[in-house]
Amino acid sequence: MAEQFRAVMAGVATPVSVVTTLAGGRPHGTTVSAFASLSMAPPMVLVALDRGSSLLGRLAVGSPFGVNVLGSEQAPLALAFARRGADKFAGVGWDVDGGAPRLTGSPGWLACTVAQLVEGGDHVIVLGEVQRAETTAGPPLTYHARTFGTHAAVG
Repeated sequence: MAEQFRAVMAGVATPVSVVTTLAGGRPHGTTVSAFASLSMAPPMVLVALDRGSSLLGRLAVGSPFGVNVLGSEQAPLALAFARRGADKFAGVGWDVDGGAPRLTGSPGWLACTVAQLVEGGDHVIVLGEVQRAETTAGPPLTYHARTFGTHAAVG
């Protein structure tokens, strides 16, 4: 069942984002592909973080966090933030926006506050209330069939 589930989910295109927060005066972040809008009133998103994620241990109800929605040219950034360990922010441009690290050049930005943490198997779902949102034009970075790509309109 696990392999079949994994195969089905590999066929689902998802947006690629880097979720960030500040803790101990330092920026922290991780790449996620389990991210979606949840509500328009109030504006909310959900992000699923692996229980082993170092970022998860830095979030609590009321904590600010950011969702940097990556563009099609940002696959190297997605890979850098997907690895464990080393300083993921080394050589990466960023500033603080809404209390969280905003990566330079990301076409989508959501400044959020943790509203709730929900248990979900080997992940925890972070429900975030959006405080600020900005976007610029450009194709998104997506993850499909275990590879990065982008969206193309049909017809």
